[in-house]
Amino acid sequence: MPCALKLAKESAAKERRAEYKAAKERLKTRADYLKECQQAFNAWIRERDHAEPCISCQRHHTGQYHAGHYLTVGAHPELRFHPDNCHKQCAPCNNHLSGNIVEYRKGLLAKIGPERLDWLEGKHEPVKYTIDEIKEMTKQFRTEAKRLKLHNQG
Repeated sequence: MPCALKLAKESAAKERRAEYKAAKERLKTRADYLKECQQAFNAWIRERDHAEPCISCQRHHTGQYHAGHYLTVGAHPELRFHPDNCHKQCAPCNNHLSGNIVEYRKGLLAKIGPERLDWLEGKHEPVKYTIDEIKEMTKQFRTEAKRLKLHNQG
């Protein structure tokens, strides 16, 4: 009898967690989905550039790395999730040197070439993603980050 009681309690707890998770999902705003997507995108960028040095200072070190945007998300939200606009960047360059933008541009020129850099620095149409599009992008970034992480480890 104690086993059945234990199973019933575990089942009820599992059901409460599922209900809580569903309620929490219903309360999410578009901004919440964008934040999750940005986290997934940043993780993918760090895995994509895993073996590369900081885009700005070209150093390899044991400190923390970020996914640093060349053109800021605030000024260029349409390029927020564009892979040419975001690269592995060390915390000192990103945080303490405000992106170390002059050196970032030099690193970017060497990495993606003048044509893609010219395109990146050009005019772009505003983009307004739907929640469903954001969810799909989040899923894709997470899947690709996991794939790259496995590849980078092995």
